[in-house]
Amino acid sequence: MTNTKTDPMAGVYGTWKLVRGQSKDPNGAPLPPPYGGAKAIGTVVLTRDGRMAAVLIDGRATLPEGETREYTSYCGAFTFDGETLITRVDACSDPARMDTDQVRKVRFEDDLMILQPPPKDVNGVTYHRELSWRKIADG
Repeated sequence: MTNTKTDPMAGVYGTWKLVRGQSKDPNGAPLPPPYGGAKAIGTVVLTRDGRMAAVLIDGRATLPEGETREYTSYCGAFTFDGETLITRVDACSDPARMDTDQVRKVRFEDDLMILQPPPKDVNGVTYHRELSWRKIADG
């Protein structure tokens, strides 16, 4: 991988596959993982011309009764400063996110890019998520 200390943008260009999602409560206790846990499917593409597209879905064949399939997709222009990825959304599966900035903290561990979205409240519980991505193609 390119040295992200000399060129923070260079390390993010390419196509990334979701390899793991984790959720924790504010005290660090594990919560159910996002997008169906081990069956989660996701792809992020970050291009050199500053565009990104992301698709994430719960890949389980069947869901327990009462659960809905978690799905999100969005795209837009992005910036990255070596620590924070900001995407200005211009198309999205969730209309509430249109024309907003989606902010993700980023860190790299070995061959993984780990994105941390802002905390999310679900039924009164605050979820702190981490999504781990492995590069499958250079950009």
